[in-house]
Amino acid sequence: MSDKDTTEQPTQRPESFESLDEALSGKDNWHRDLVNRLAFAAVNEQRRARRWNVFFKCLLALYLGALLLLYWPAEWPAMEKTGEKHTALVEMRGVISDETEANAETVIEGLQDAFADSKTAGVILRLNSPGGSPVQSRYIYNEIKRLREENADTPLYAVVTDICASGCYYVAAAAADIYVDSASIIGSIGVRMDSFGFVDSMKKLGVERRLYTAGENKGFLDPFSPSKHSDVEHINKLLGDIHEQFKVAVREGRGDRLQDESQIYSGLIWTGDESIELGLVDAIGSSSYVAREIIGAEDIVEFTKEPDLFERLSDRIGVAIARSLGDIIHSGANSIR
Repeated sequence: MSDKDTTEQPTQRPESFESLDEALSGKDNWHRDLVNRLAFAAVNEQRRARRWNVFFKCLLALYLGALLLLYWPAEWPAMEKTGEKHTALVEMRGVISDETEANAETVIEGLQDAFADSKTAGVILRLNSPGGSPVQSRYIYNEIKRLREENADTPLYAVVTDICASGCYYVAAAAADIYVDSASIIGSIGVRMDSFGFVDSMKKLGVERRLYTAGENKGFLDPFSPSKHSDVEHINKLLGDIHEQFKVAVREGRGDRLQDESQIYSGLIWTGDESIELGLVDAIGSSSYVAREIIGAEDIVEFTKEPDLFERLSDRIGVAIARSLGDIIHSGANSIR
């Protein structure tokens, strides 16, 4: 062998090794680039989420503000003028019940605040109700009498708008005077209880009624059983007793002003003009008329107790959602047809 052949040559790194190093180096850069991109993407996503969060909060605030403007009372309560007297106004609207706005607690609270105000020259109870619970009506009636006795110098007048019937008139009878419009509906001094019976329908359908009670009258007025004469007599007595309480309250409140009592307590209703002739009310007049001409304090300050603001908003939103769902269902039913 020649020296040339036996001489060691310097080791050369294969080209493939160099490309492998570059590949490995490039791979590390790729990982770092990926991590950086993911980090920046996460930061950008958080920024976008914050921006959308702020956007939706502003949108919700605008929506609630629009609801406030839409459903807030048209007229803000008038502010007291220092040193001047005003007329206090309390409204009773709708069916009288412990589950409605026209409940005894709410109405009484408004009346108490009205009488407690040192600037109150007189109180107007503005009424627009078809009646309702005799118990709630009697609570308000008794409280009006008490407040009038304790505040003899502060008169209370009832002013009727559209209707004052049944339990509403029970309440109105406690006022010093009652003012109405010519077209107002007044009266319905009576007591009623509604029922129904399915006995004949059950016979036609072949349905057998099985009623189990402890107490011989526990199934009193059961609509699926034949009515009994003793049940009817008992309920008539009960209604008669409540009717008599109603009549006593009207007589105490109206006194000698009542005319032809045989008609008054029959449960009929009359117009404002007719009710004046019967002595059920005193004269024609609105709230502003009574404040200006009768009480002598033209400025009217509202003392009606309104439901909680958020409760009203939730009720309104609930009604709006119910209506929207109804519209969707209705439109869906129409499309199916």
